[in-house]
Parts: sequence; C-alpha cells; structure tokens
Amino acid sequence: MRAMDLNGTSAIVTGGASGLGAATVRKLTSLGVRCTIFDRNEGGAKQLATELGAGANAFGGDVTDPDDCQRAVDQAAEGGNLRIAVNCAGTGWVGRVINKDNSPHDQGAFKFIQELNVVGTFNVMTRAAGAMAKQEALADNERGVIVNTASVAAFDGQIGQLAYSASKAAVVGMTLPAARDLSVVGVRVNTIAPGLFDTPLLALMPEEQRKILGQSVLFPKKLGQAEYYGELVAHIAQNSYLNAEVIRLDGGIRMPPK
Repeated sequence: MRAMDLNGTSAIVTGGASGLGAATVRKLTSLGVRCTIFDRNEGGAKQLATELGAGANAFGGDVTDPDDCQRAVDQAAEGGNLRIAVNCAGTGWVGRVINKDNSPHDQGAFKFIQELNVVGTFNVMTRAAGAMAKQEALADNERGVIVNTASVAAFDGQIGQLAYSASKAAVVGMTLPAARDLSVVGVRVNTIAPGLFDTPLLALMPEEQRKILGQSVLFPKKLGQAEYYGELVAHIAQNSYLNAEVIRLDGGIRMPPK
C-alpha cells in the first residue's frame, strides 16, 4: 500500500486558530500542506497564518453558515489539490435534563450545540467532499480524507453533558455512512474522539484541578497535548487504509458519571 504524499496538497481546518485545530495546522504545514484556517476568530486565524507564512492562509467565517463554508472550501481548493478536511470547530455546554426547580433543559442551548457541533461539521464535510471528488485520483483511486472531531463524551457522557454528548454521538454516527457514501469517489472519512486535552478551555481552570484531571487518565497520567491530535490527523491522512473509523485518543480514560 502506498501512503498519501501530503507535500503539495491543500487542506481546510475548521477551528484552526486555536487548540486542536491550530496544532493540526502546524503539523500539516510542517509536512508541506497548504492549510486554510477557517475560524470565527478571524484575527487569530490571520495571526497563525502570518506566523506560518506561505504554508497557510486564513478565512474568517462561521461553520453554521453554509455560504461561509462554501467560500472557505473554495478558497482552500484554489489552485487544485484539496485533499484534506479537518473539522475541529465546536464547543461544549453544561445543562441537565431538568434543572433544580424541575424545569426542562433549555431548548435553545441544546439546539445551539447541535447546530455548531453537528451541522457545522456536516456543512464543511459535504462541501469539502464535493471539491475533493473533482480532484485527480491518486494511487488506489484515492482523492482525499475527511477527519471529524467527536469526544469520549459520545460514549461516556457525564452528568450535565446531555447536549454535548448528543452532538458528539451524532458526529460518531455520521462516520460510517459518510465513508460508505464517499467510497465511490475515493474519499475516506474518519473521526477522532479526544479525551481530556489541555485546550484553551481547560487552561481557564486552576492548576490543581488540572492536575487532578490529568491523574484520572489511565496512562500516561496527564492531560493530552494538542500536538497529539495533530499527529494523529497526519497519520490518518497518510495511512490510506484507515477508513470509517472512530479513534479514541484518550490515554485509556473512561469518564465517570461526574
């Protein structure tokens, strides 16, 4: 089997201005991939693109807006050879099925999380797949790869994670049918389900609390680094036999109820 040669290819990375997305952009550009950083934080995206030079460019927009997604994909596909799409844009929410006063979970919050985490992933995946399908076929008729981001919460949803777990389970659920749909055009689809990662969100927590979280990981007993995610994305892109898989990247952790 021949691995996909990433040098000279193009990629689109959503949520690419920070956290897992930024680590992915850094890794891919180091391998010769031209990355379009698609993020609502246009300033952060431009800053990272400037830092990385010719290997990156920025697009400020919202993954929940289909038109923004199409324009971002078109920008990534300029000059041809769009082969990689990585969906990192998303966020979490805390809310139980019913509140302490027995009132129901806020419907607006639930819909917002599904719109961002699920529909946003869907928007970019479908448009990137359409652009990849037009590319010249490589070895074994491969044309590209899509990597989506779920979470261990898709399997080990904790108390208060109703909306978040539902959204990430939906991303997991899209993996196999998307891979089956896109097999006819030679586009692979895989999903990474990260565990406890040292992202900007966790950086807001007190250091002692972060250490406790790290100790809850089976092995190694520490929070995951964003670089681990970027490394796995690169491996998935290069390993043409990885398809329709959901890969937990979590140090073996199984989340407790709370």
